[in-house]
Amino acid sequence: MLDPKFFEDLGARLSAIIAASPAADIEKNARALLASGFAKLDLVSREEFDIQSQVLQRTREKLKALEARLDRLENPPDQPV
Repeated sequence: MLDPKFFEDLGARLSAIIAASPAADIEKNARALLASGFAKLDLVSREEFDIQSQVLQRTREKLKALEARLDRLENPPDQPV
């Protein structure tokens, strides 16, 4: 049976090797390049998108209620005289 500590040590050694290699620099540069490209685009975060979706939903509900109220005011039900 293999010792779990062996895999932990192996993972730590591989992480150290990758951190010391040019691959780490390439990854950092790629991340910086992508971040720069995304910053130039007019993007919003998922959180902000979800918040605005909720605001829009509430606005639609209010508009629907106001339209129904206006319809009742403009067209009252026939009342017997």
